[in-house]
Amino acid sequence: VQLQASGGGLVHPGGSLTLSCAISGVTLRSTTVAWFRQVPGKEREAVSITRSSGGRTYYSDSVKGRFTVSRDNPKNTVYLQMNDLKRDDTAVYYCAVGFPILSAQWDSQNYRYWGQGTQVTVDS
Repeated sequence: VQLQASGGGLVHPGGSLTLSCAISGVTLRSTTVAWFRQVPGKEREAVSITRSSGGRTYYSDSVKGRFTVSRDNPKNTVYLQMNDLKRDDTAVYYCAVGFPILSAQWDSQNYRYWGQGTQVTVDS
């Protein structure tokens, strides 16, 4: 299983950015896909989780209403659309896949495969 994250960059506060995660070796329908982010000195934080069963997406309170996940099943790619970006959104963003139970889906330890990370910087 391999994940390739891309799309990071520098954006002004209030701006938008879309991250992509191309996945190979496992289909989107059969795995839970999550986006995490991490800043130096802090633990990795989950911002969105898209369940394999039913495809429902959960968002952290910090991004709810601003971030949206979409999937392109034929391309086996997941996208994270980020709107109204804030300086606090600055982080390295990672996509990950795994098979966590619902109660443990926010824990990064329950994801076995990770992309390489892409830097998002929100600054004027």
